[in-house]
Amino acid sequence: MPQLPLPQPQLDRTPITFEQYEEYTPQRLELWDGFYNYGGQDMTGFHLAVLTNMGLRAAVSHVLIAQWLAAIQEVALQNPKLDDALRDRLVRAIGELDAIAECLESE
Repeated sequence: MPQLPLPQPQLDRTPITFEQYEEYTPQRLELWDGFYNYGGQDMTGFHLAVLTNMGLRAAVSHVLIAQWLAAIQEVALQNPKLDDALRDRLVRAIGELDAIAECLESE
């Protein structure tokens, strides 16, 4: 039986299907060492479903911009498609965005 497609978060909140809810929502969430967990189950679908329902704009608004930029940079720099020139451009661009975020967050 093919697995259901993972929920795909968008900028604004969007619904998930009932089938995605059934597939990706644990029957009972547990707290293990301070983390949501469910008996070793992969929680990716659940996390994506929550972000889909919340919308990325709302999710981003609850965390400092600098933290989002750090995460984006870390993930993007691991992409094997980046050559040295693109890697340098990315680092410079994130540096510029960091400066803007610092100004915005200092107010």
